[in-house]
Amino acid sequence: MSSIHQAALKGYTASAETYVAGRPDYPVEAEAWLRDSVGLGPGKTVLDLGSGTGKFLPYLRRTGATLLAVEPVDAMRAIIERDNRDVRAMKGTATAIPLENAAVDAVICAQSFHWFGGKEAVAEIRRVLKPGGVLGLIWNVRDESVPWVAALSEIIDPFEQGTPRYRSGDWRRAFPADGFGFVEERHAQNHHVGSPERVIIDRTLSISFIAALPADERAEVERKVRSLIAATPELAGAGEVAFAYDTAMFAYRKNA
Repeated sequence: MSSIHQAALKGYTASAETYVAGRPDYPVEAEAWLRDSVGLGPGKTVLDLGSGTGKFLPYLRRTGATLLAVEPVDAMRAIIERDNRDVRAMKGTATAIPLENAAVDAVICAQSFHWFGGKEAVAEIRRVLKPGGVLGLIWNVRDESVPWVAALSEIIDPFEQGTPRYRSGDWRRAFPADGFGFVEERHAQNHHVGSPERVIIDRTLSISFIAALPADERAEVERKVRSLIAATPELAGAGEVAFAYDTAMFAYRKNA
């Protein structure tokens, strides 16, 4: 995909600050994955592709690697630049990465690969990776084995209308990919802990296709989510809740 999906452009432009507040962090297992499977550490250079507001940058920073970020949505890239002075943040897309050939040791796509994960993007990622470099994909996915999380999905999903998402599995069609070998798939439990306002309301309103809705429809989604919270004993009146996620991690190595 050579252009930005309109749901991403419109939704994330409108909800950049809500995205920061509403999105979960990543579990400690992600740091082991970055070290052991992706191979990051001091002396390495990593590109955070589709970096959004830079939510994953602190995890990359702790590896000691040099950090680069590419983000096409201006409002989100502005937050990266504001909050991460040590990161070179660039405007670009997954099919037009503004780097030279073999420029980085790893490319990480955190909550982003489903937006652009076609053969053209994978070829461009391969171009900027050094021989033996790693493409790492990571997502926080709602754990719908929790009843109220499943009920929340029932409110959200009718508005999807074909918007790219991890759960559709369409991103998997990019693999097997020429020039890449599969390394591994890992999963870890994760919880976003905080007030219902932050971890449920802000999270829902930060979803691209929800944020892109007309104001009246977005308000109706918020009303339904608030009603769900009020009707769920473990949520109603709670000062703090734990929103359950499954964190999925994948690694692919560029052939020499």
